[in-house]
Amino acid sequence: MTAIRNLPIDTPDGGHVLLGQVAHVQIKPLPNVIHHEGTSRSIDVLAGVDGRDLGSVAGEVKETLETTRFPLGYHAELLGEYTERQKAQNRLLVYGIGAAIAIFLLLQASFRSFRLATLSFVTLPVALVGGALAAWIGGGVLSLGSLVGFYTVFGIAARNGILMINHFQHLEAYEGEVFGPELVVRGAKERLSPILMTTLATGLALVPLVVEGDIPGHEIEHPLAIVVVGGLVTSTLLNLFVLPSLYLRFGKRRSEAFATSLAPVPVGQPV
Repeated sequence: MTAIRNLPIDTPDGGHVLLGQVAHVQIKPLPNVIHHEGTSRSIDVLAGVDGRDLGSVAGEVKETLETTRFPLGYHAELLGEYTERQKAQNRLLVYGIGAAIAIFLLLQASFRSFRLATLSFVTLPVALVGGALAAWIGGGVLSLGSLVGFYTVFGIAARNGILMINHFQHLEAYEGEVFGPELVVRGAKERLSPILMTTLATGLALVPLVVEGDIPGHEIEHPLAIVVVGGLVTSTLLNLFVLPSLYLRFGKRRSEAFATSLAPVPVGQPV
């Protein structure tokens, strides 16, 4: 080190100075490998999370980085599992919007009524209340598994709603039931067993995932199971009590048109 500090350096005026007089010479470790991201050098700073959810910790780190001033030419980026989860959730949100549109079109095709399709569709978010409450009780973390669970409950509620309203229409058009409370009560009773069997079969299959808790390897399945089990409770109540009541209130006009469209045409009458 002494020999290096005593190296002569030429000055612009023709003189000489020693390197140690104009620079601080010392031995420091350097990275064996220099990583590049694009055209920029990068250093990975790794950290693990214990006792807290990844999303909240990553959010705090992101806020801190936004208020931290780095030297010129330096910047920080939050990468890793958190970023990949955010991308997956954004993709899932887009797919969910597309699925919601498809569900509405299926409701319209099944009921042949914009009114009934809208009525059934706007009640579907009620089915998600149980899932949201269950997720809150389970820690209030909205993860990829939770989103999948909400979409699952949404689809189950839509299916049961379609079958319920179609059964009401069938009773009126083919079995001579007059539109009114008796028709709705009979239809709800006859659909009670299939809806409960679907709910119990699905719920019981997911109970082990709920009971085992958030153990390693179940980071996706556990929140999914919690949301689905909670959502099945409210979706069942929706289809057995709320939907029949709304059909009784708003379905008369459509039921008359539906029955008329299915009435036989007399022979010889122009169609």
